[in-house]
Amino acid sequence: MRRCQPLIGNKLFLELEEVMGRTELFADSPVGEQGRNELLDAWLNVCEWVPVFFLWRPNLPDEGDNHLIELAVAGMAGTIVTENVRDLRGGALRFPGLAAETPAAFMARWRRTHGHDDDSTS
Repeated sequence: MRRCQPLIGNKLFLELEEVMGRTELFADSPVGEQGRNELLDAWLNVCEWVPVFFLWRPNLPDEGDNHLIELAVAGMAGTIVTENVRDLRGGALRFPGLAAETPAAFMARWRRTHGHDDDSTS
């Protein structure tokens, strides 16, 4: 049973695809283009596709981040996991049931709440 479900929508998918194609971003990476594509495909296989029909426009400092709030609301998410926490908290429109956490903070909370029983075989 999965306790944590990553969500993906059209705008986030297109953004990820574009970022993964930036060869200069991965110039020093030990993982080549094929490996990155396989990793993205594996991650997408565990994501739930969420159609976003209503645009909330929370007016975040970076207009390009608004789609993340809209995806989270459409998918009834409780947390957006991102390194960009500060910008996601700066919008004019607030959603009380939605939090933004860094990956490190999310994993620390997950371990406190769920222990090490993460359905893995490690």
